[in-house]
Amino acid sequence: MTDISLIDTTLRDGNQSNWGATGLDTGMMLQIAPVMDRIGFEAIDFTTSTHMAVAVRFKQEDPWERLRLFKEATPNTPLSFLTTGMRFISWEIASEELMEFAFGLLVKNGIERFAVMDPMNDTQAMLNMADVTRRAGGSQIVAALTFTLSPLHDDAHWCDKTRELCASGRFDKIYVKDPGGLVSPERAARLFPALRQAAGRVPFEFHSHTTIGLAAFSYLEAAEAGVDCLHTSASSAANGTGQPAMSQTTANLRDMGHRVDVDDDAVAEMDGYMTALARAEGLSARGPGDYDRGYFRHQIPGGVMGTMIRQLKETGREHLLPQVLEEVARVRAEFGYPIMVTPFSQLVATQAMLNVTSEDRYQTVPDEVTRYVLGRFGTPAMPMDGAVEDRIRGSKRARELEDEPRMASLDELRSRIGRDCPDEEFLLRAVMPGDQVDAMKAAGPARRSYDPATRPALDLIRELTSRKGLGSVRVEKPGFKLSLSGGRP
Repeated sequence: MTDISLIDTTLRDGNQSNWGATGLDTGMMLQIAPVMDRIGFEAIDFTTSTHMAVAVRFKQEDPWERLRLFKEATPNTPLSFLTTGMRFISWEIASEELMEFAFGLLVKNGIERFAVMDPMNDTQAMLNMADVTRRAGGSQIVAALTFTLSPLHDDAHWCDKTRELCASGRFDKIYVKDPGGLVSPERAARLFPALRQAAGRVPFEFHSHTTIGLAAFSYLEAAEAGVDCLHTSASSAANGTGQPAMSQTTANLRDMGHRVDVDDDAVAEMDGYMTALARAEGLSARGPGDYDRGYFRHQIPGGVMGTMIRQLKETGREHLLPQVLEEVARVRAEFGYPIMVTPFSQLVATQAMLNVTSEDRYQTVPDEVTRYVLGRFGTPAMPMDGAVEDRIRGSKRARELEDEPRMASLDELRSRIGRDCPDEEFLLRAVMPGDQVDAMKAAGPARRSYDPATRPALDLIRELTSRKGLGSVRVEKPGFKLSLSGGRP
């Protein structure tokens, strides 16, 4: 019997994978925060710089305020931030100076745990980022090793990466991040004992997705192999392209004889609240995805797949989907087998679709693909196809992008934005359009609470008050009374 702890992914990855990262606002999170603090999570996977941008752009909410308020409501549970390379919100490569400044603000506002991921699994870049994060005050630094399949990525490769990261002494923990849900139970049973040994005494975690229905089974194999912690979500935000459900995973682990020390009553309360919220807001709740062997070839994440299908339908070309999926596998090989995670999954899928819908392959190449070939996102794990690389590098657009300016220094940004601007607002303005930050500030403080039961009444009020010439309305039923006069409640 071994102890298995849980990290909750509902607010960050569950929300992102199944609800487009826009399903939850600050009030919804704060309402359930005290309950989540009672559960006994190892940590709460809370945000990324991309999620902070979503708060500003789509919710007109201050992500710093959201972080501070949530931390006040969860004093006993570490909040985790996932890094995605040397960038903050913008995909433009940032300086170490800017990253350390950003991480310092995250620590100041409530982040304690930093999961350090590099889209290329560049271990030197991860070690460097760990140092930057530690200097900024991060108290727990976790290496996030992103899993993929390719001719290069065999078990020995993953063991070497794990050994290098853990032997550095820079990381407090390490986890396998499986964004495609590609780790099968058979692979888990073979791979995780070797990784557990390679990690030495460094605690080990596993994070996967149920995109093709494997993760729930692989989690149990990982636990048997000595993995210390698993990443799960509340039931309504789980499954689909998200993580396995917390309640069922806990039940399965206990049935196998493992201890999972969580407050079951609090888990049930969180599950109930999130289920009611999803129903009230029209957010989908799905089961694990169907098993699809073709997925191992193209490895397109669920969100990117949905966008690609929608774009093909909009142009009357949905019949080309099988060709596009085959082209994805071909383009990925030509690009040196990048890991199919943001931004590379989007780059590969977009180029594949353009190759299929154009007269010639690589007739049209997006700027971000050109930047990838120019090395702006790091060095691929394997060499790129020479003919493809030469064609893109030799283009007129590549020569123009070679000369484009890089992100300004902090001092230059301060001069441009204003030296009296508060640090948190300054950072947002440095990496986002100013009008979006202006709209956030104009919207005022975010709501602090949320009750799913009030959603039907609020929808009714909005509908009634939008009608012209309305005199008065009175609605009564047991436990509810609504009066509108002159179009106002």
